[in-house]
Amino acid sequence: MADKHTLARPYADALFDLAREDGTLDEWSSALGVAAVVAADERVAEVLHDPRYSDTRRIEFLTGLFGEMPGATMLAGGETKGTNLLRLLVDYDRIEVLPEIAGHFDELKAELENTIEVTVTAATPLSDELSARIRKALEEKLGREVTLSTAVDEELIGGAVIRAGDFVIDGSIRSRLTKLAGVLGS
Repeated sequence: MADKHTLARPYADALFDLAREDGTLDEWSSALGVAAVVAADERVAEVLHDPRYSDTRRIEFLTGLFGEMPGATMLAGGETKGTNLLRLLVDYDRIEVLPEIAGHFDELKAELENTIEVTVTAATPLSDELSARIRKALEEKLGREVTLSTAVDEELIGGAVIRAGDFVIDGSIRSRLTKLAGVLGS
């Protein structure tokens, strides 16, 4: 099977174009996010790959899991120009690429909206003031509106690791110590 990201891109691109046209970017993003979590569950994957079930039964199983969640009918083709994402993915045995579809869709959405999600992981909790200063500095550096989330990882010892998509700034003391150990060990 081809790389999951390669398989997911055409689905995400097509859905993004439809959602942008229909003004349903937020709804699709939410629906895909939930669907990705469901599809990534090992128990769900087990049922979906069980040869005793027909494709129709697999789709019924998935739509039953999605239940009343916002966007469930979108995924099953009930609202968006006859798009039936679940049918396509089940028919082509690609349901496991839903997390990648959701991820690529959200990347396209963030690019359109000129936003980026950034995670700052520090050894101790950040103050609101420091978080605001980091967010402002990143907005200036990246030229985008930043949605900042924070996390704590005591193993960093001190400093922080900033992740914005593929962009990473590792200013942790643990990283510096690892580099120093590498230099001293040479």
